[in-house]
Amino acid sequence: MAAPLLGKSREILPLRFNHKLPYHQAAVTNRREFNPASSGRATRQHNTEEDYGAEKNDYFRPNTWVRSEFFLAPLELRAAATTMDTTKPNPGQAVDGEAGSEWSIPPNAPACMERHLDGAHYRADGALLLGASSLSGRCWVGSIWVFKDPSKAPNEGFCSAGVQTEAGIADLKWVDNKGILVASDSGALELWELDENETLIVNKFCKYEHDDIVTTVSVLTNNTQAVSGSKDFSVKIWDIPQEMVLNSYRAHSGQVTCVASCPGKDTVFLSCAEDSRILLWDTRSPKPATRITCSASSNLSTSLVWHPHQNDTFVLGDENGTVVLVDTKKPDSVLSTDVHSRSVTGFAFSAHSSPLLASISEDCSVVVLDSSFSDVFRNRSHRDFVKGLSWSPSDKGSLTTVGWDHQVLHHVVPTQNSHPSTNNEITA
Repeated sequence: MAAPLLGKSREILPLRFNHKLPYHQAAVTNRREFNPASSGRATRQHNTEEDYGAEKNDYFRPNTWVRSEFFLAPLELRAAATTMDTTKPNPGQAVDGEAGSEWSIPPNAPACMERHLDGAHYRADGALLLGASSLSGRCWVGSIWVFKDPSKAPNEGFCSAGVQTEAGIADLKWVDNKGILVASDSGALELWELDENETLIVNKFCKYEHDDIVTTVSVLTNNTQAVSGSKDFSVKIWDIPQEMVLNSYRAHSGQVTCVASCPGKDTVFLSCAEDSRILLWDTRSPKPATRITCSASSNLSTSLVWHPHQNDTFVLGDENGTVVLVDTKKPDSVLSTDVHSRSVTGFAFSAHSSPLLASISEDCSVVVLDSSFSDVFRNRSHRDFVKGLSWSPSDKGSLTTVGWDHQVLHHVVPTQNSHPSTNNEITA
């Protein structure tokens, strides 16, 4: 008698994940409380459906999840797995309402973008750079993404390039047109570069010079040097082409929260830290750091940005949501206003002749101020910390923000001749 088609034999089949699985909604571990650089990395092991937030429409039912990256499956599941592979859209095939659009994941790009978006930066031609991190679960990883069409972000299928990183991304910036400088949770500063066709992101160097999470990075005006700040209290000056640290300073006695390079000056930058000090740096001086005392804010400074047209003026934001305009020559002559209810996480000036100031915060709000620090735009569409922002180079009135809610929002900010509004147009 012939053997039955399906017997007791079992084969080891690789576990296939749906790259659109919803993320686990557990409480997010704040970077202030967890340091992956010192605690090591956990293995990728998942026992239950809750680990990936599995739902009824996911590929596998809860009883197929086991403590391994592989599972033992009967032969009859092979047909189901094959069927699922054939249902995946091919490049050029319309998906999920994107009729007529080309869906294609570039080489080496991850299949899934991590939930927590930590940075956004536009290139001069309008390409949008995103940094993503997975800040919950057993394994902290990150990824870098480039979207030639920012309106498609954060849809992985429409990115022009992407790459997985070994740790979360705290900050990232464009360097010229091809380079991407990354501040890593691992304590490294990383330089990545787009290939000629801009479909592949290649690592150029990864330097572990900091002893804790690199929280912030800023590229100096000459595009050959950069400054980084870390939770190890240090500030470092980097030579990007030489892939080395030029100077290392430990002038702060707390975790460095922000560094900001001065436009038009290759040797001047600002730093602030959890020691309540703001330092003005000029690396040409024998004693490069000078403390700036600001009477308008007695709280910890969390974010800094230079005024694009005034080299002696900068803006600081603190942990209580106050925004302060400071003149380095007259620190006591300041303009301040209470903009947010929680810590300020970032700033960006627009390209207008009289630039608008965009501010984001842990209170989930996005606010745009005019030169007199009056609101011209306010929006609370984000549902978690807003962590990155950038003005579009192709449209002066378009502001893009990203956050830990995995949203990429494109705000249409009214012109300076328009009346202030709190119900402005927004697209995602």
